[in-house]
Amino acid sequence: MSAGRASEGAGCITWWGFTPARDLLHIGPERCEGDINVLLVGSGDPRHILKTIAGLQDKQSVHIWVIENSMEVVARQLLLLYLALIPQDSMGINEKTEVFLEVFGNAEIRSQTEEVLQRVASQLSLSVTETMAVHGCLNTTLLKFKERDELDRIFKSWIQTQSSSSEHPAPVMAKAWDYRVRQHLGTRYDSKKGCFDWDLTMKLHEKGCGVINRQQYMRWREQGLAFEMREGIYQITNPSLLSSRVFSQKGDKVAIRGYWGDIVSSPYLSFGIETDDKSLLKTQNGQHIKTAQDISFANLQGLFQSLSSRRGCPTTSQPYTDAEEDTSIRTVSIKDLMYPNGISVTFLPLDSLHKLPEKQKYSQFFNTIYFSASFVHQLGPMMRQIAAPDAVLVVELAKYILDLNKEQEAGFAKKVEDIALEAGFEPWHEGTSDDVHAVFIQQRK
Repeated sequence: MSAGRASEGAGCITWWGFTPARDLLHIGPERCEGDINVLLVGSGDPRHILKTIAGLQDKQSVHIWVIENSMEVVARQLLLLYLALIPQDSMGINEKTEVFLEVFGNAEIRSQTEEVLQRVASQLSLSVTETMAVHGCLNTTLLKFKERDELDRIFKSWIQTQSSSSEHPAPVMAKAWDYRVRQHLGTRYDSKKGCFDWDLTMKLHEKGCGVINRQQYMRWREQGLAFEMREGIYQITNPSLLSSRVFSQKGDKVAIRGYWGDIVSSPYLSFGIETDDKSLLKTQNGQHIKTAQDISFANLQGLFQSLSSRRGCPTTSQPYTDAEEDTSIRTVSIKDLMYPNGISVTFLPLDSLHKLPEKQKYSQFFNTIYFSASFVHQLGPMMRQIAAPDAVLVVELAKYILDLNKEQEAGFAKKVEDIALEAGFEPWHEGTSDDVHAVFIQQRK
């Protein structure tokens, strides 16, 4: 066995982001009221979408445009947004939060969650093949026909993963996860618990993520289970975390299905390490009382409640409690979802980033442009053509990509600044500094 591949920890597909959720309209100079267009490039999950919607003022409307590099990531984004849009009279907010977190961060899920996932997948399959059933926050009409066909295939594979397992065995997630851990650690695999503990205490905790609980993080590193909020059996493969990766074998290219996402940084980063409710960050004898799981749950509940209260949304008069939650699961069709006023989410083709400047529609169009760390190499001078005069550019930094050392992390931040300057943007120095995202505004001519 080799010494392992340190760079493999982050994986080759982004199932969740490496930074906490941000309200993108409150980063950078203050925005005016009216219609705002936001471009997300490679965000990987809907954390910024949900946080931005929650911070929207009554007189503001936002249209979020999403570009990813994989239809498997697009499919998962659609799944998570669909879950967020289920109204409270169809699924209580506690249950919705639990299901969302399970699908979001667990390699294996409960049977009840699988049933919800499969029902949503069947509705999404209809929505991408029948243009009549378009939801403003799940708009895939601008995707290419072959991309919509690929989405349909992915959604159908989620439905068939378990039901056809006797005839066509689905990849067992436990084996796929263990393969990645072995590949990453190499000869250190036999002392993996020490490696996991080092990454937690000497990296995540040192970077300010003390709320990530040791027991929960160790369980996630070993089994891929980040969120266990109920007494239940988590042993059904979460099909939304499976993807194909192409390898070369004896000169031939072979696609292998498995788990190819992050196995080091954790899904706690998106919703679980920051909160406006400081009571959740209290410590006792130097230990955090609440965990990143607790904070993820509280943050998502708040985001879902904001979504429900957005004008024009159907909402129940009384919030659900655990006792009131209906454990029976019914299909919630596209037309039954909440339709929050003033909010649109449109998915663009995978190769569209460099084609947007060619289209008059997108000339000086986007008020905020967000790039993930894995997409920053695609940031170029053509961005100025699609950026509005007051545009803010937000770039994810590498603080929580644990396989990088401090020098590499600092080098990445410098590289981001150089790329942004070359593209016509200058650092925005006002307000509080943030070592998680770099913020730029257009250079003044």
